[in-house]
Amino acid sequence: MLRAEKGKRARLQNIPVCDEIDPTMKVGTSPVAQPPVGILLPDRQGDMSPRIAAYLVSHDFSDPCLVIDVDIVEHNYVSLTRALPLANVFYAVKASPADDIVRRLADLGSNFDAASLTEIDLCLRHGVSPTRISFGNTIKKKTDIARAYNLGVRMFAFDSDEELEKIANVAPGARVYCRILVQCDGAEWPLSRKFGCEPDMALRLLCKAQRLGLDAYGVSFHVGSQQTDLSQWDRALQRVSSLFADAHHLGVDLRMINLGGGMPARYRANVRPAEDYAAAIMDALMKHFGPALPEIIIEPGRSIAGDAGVIQAEVVLISRKSDNDTVRWVYLDIGKFSGLAETMDESIKYRFLTPSDGGKTGPVVLAGPTCDSADILYEKTQYELPLDLRIGDKVQILSTGAYTSTYSSVSFNGFAPLQTICI
Repeated sequence: MLRAEKGKRARLQNIPVCDEIDPTMKVGTSPVAQPPVGILLPDRQGDMSPRIAAYLVSHDFSDPCLVIDVDIVEHNYVSLTRALPLANVFYAVKASPADDIVRRLADLGSNFDAASLTEIDLCLRHGVSPTRISFGNTIKKKTDIARAYNLGVRMFAFDSDEELEKIANVAPGARVYCRILVQCDGAEWPLSRKFGCEPDMALRLLCKAQRLGLDAYGVSFHVGSQQTDLSQWDRALQRVSSLFADAHHLGVDLRMINLGGGMPARYRANVRPAEDYAAAIMDALMKHFGPALPEIIIEPGRSIAGDAGVIQAEVVLISRKSDNDTVRWVYLDIGKFSGLAETMDESIKYRFLTPSDGGKTGPVVLAGPTCDSADILYEKTQYELPLDLRIGDKVQILSTGAYTSTYSSVSFNGFAPLQTICI
């Protein structure tokens, strides 16, 4: 009973575990904007939402679950739009496609970046006009492009001749934008090589798009997810500026820049507030384009939904690999294949709350429950958890609202997909 009560207090007090903070970095340690009326925020970005804390205290779950506070999603969206009012927000649905999130953002006036027909249909079900949807995946079936076009979607991404020709064949007159390759230094989850093409190829493709009767609308890039280096937007926009000038010289007047995503959620390290990112982006835009700015699009996902969610898991086993081993192996009932795929290469480093926070700690390796040797969350990254941690304890994993539920397998090893609850 005492342990259970202590766990409740830890959750309600938002006690962080394994919190690495760079004291030399200027960060926002409190909400960066006043929340809309009635929204309760934690003391610091990424800490447990008071509503989620209360919900977990009053509900018992036998399997892992993700609880999302949709009010925090709203706060993050409003904060971003206030910080960067010139940009049209296209929420990256793939980050967290929960119905309640899409519905709330649709009501707030957001546009949506969809990666598939399923995501397009989801948006349409919630009353989103197809003119507010971008089919932003550069790898699409021709039949899916045709279906999206027939549904009224008119904006499509591409980065190759072949993709451009598919769009021209089945989506005549559509707006198209070409994704270019940029550096992703500073990103904890890089997005290089698979998507985009070199700017000189993009120039040729945009000229070709105009010849094919398409609307050569603009250029997109992505500096990498969970980007911590604000200078990356300046470097990318320098390339985009040159591309705009070269296209104009060839008779193609581009009108739009899609800045992609990259703004972070808070994991182990503090992150700068949205205002800092917005200021860096605006400085770079003014530097390379001057006051006559093109249309600006931004595609946030992680920064909108990440901090809004908490996964509750259970300790299945605590063991050691030898009698004198000082490192405990802590196995949870959730792992890489049930929602925590972004622990691949230990890239995204989550924070954990336990019922014993505040006591003595020791080093641990954190792993999932499956019969797969790859299902290790953190072995190289130093994590310490309380020595009083016990099998059966509930553990909360913070800032897990983005890129978790959609990474959960259908039934790997027979484990059920991660349940998502929106409050």
